[in-house]
Amino acid sequence: MTYDARFRVWRGDATGGDLQDFTVQVNEGEVVLDIIHRLQATQAGDLAVRWNCKAGKCGSCSAEINGRPRLMCMTRMGTFGEDETVTVTPLRTFPVIRDLVTDVSYNYDKAAQIPAFTPRARDGDGNHRMQQVDVERSQEFRKCIECYLCQDTCHVIRDHEGNKAAFAGPRFLIRLAELDMHPLDVVDRRAAAQDEFGLGYCNITKCCSEVCPEGIHLTDNGIIPLKERVVDRRYDPLTWLGSVIRRRPRD
Repeated sequence: MTYDARFRVWRGDATGGDLQDFTVQVNEGEVVLDIIHRLQATQAGDLAVRWNCKAGKCGSCSAEINGRPRLMCMTRMGTFGEDETVTVTPLRTFPVIRDLVTDVSYNYDKAAQIPAFTPRARDGDGNHRMQQVDVERSQEFRKCIECYLCQDTCHVIRDHEGNKAAFAGPRFLIRLAELDMHPLDVVDRRAAAQDEFGLGYCNITKCCSEVCPEGIHLTDNGIIPLKERVVDRRYDPLTWLGSVIRRRPRD
């Protein structure tokens, strides 16, 4: 089945731009990225778009489709009615480079600031041993494809540009949680999560989990447990007393 669909695509660069209207052919089973490629081939040869695998695994083709952060390669045209206008715009949280391509270097800067994985010493026989139940706790977060849809939808930085300096965003809060849960890692990142990466800014609205194409439960399984561990360290009186005693100099 073939039909003509109405598309509105944002065209422009860092200096400004606007939505442009197109009518383009759609074939059964196609995704939004197919239509963007057809626009490039037939009507807008200079349309800039970032993509790579077209299989939902590289995270490159992130955009906002009818106002919702999505992967273009995973959004089927069957999602929309044939008489519905499909609007495609760049990620709002990040500066536009050109058309649908945004500058996501903010995320790479934050990633570089996170204390690296630091495993404990190997056992006497040269091996690392872990309980499977401990491995599974952090394994969910390894599915992240770094599409940055969670970063884009997070209102803390989406609506408040000034927060970016102090807030790492959900993608990197779960990176901190993943390392904190890792059975081999020995670095305590709880203080850094609060003081350097803005854990307290997150008010757990779960909007990040709602847009994750990998179905990662960022809030319930990562950010909330990390918040609980930070609270235990800072405000639980027994934990606080124990830390003070451990820091006391010996005679």
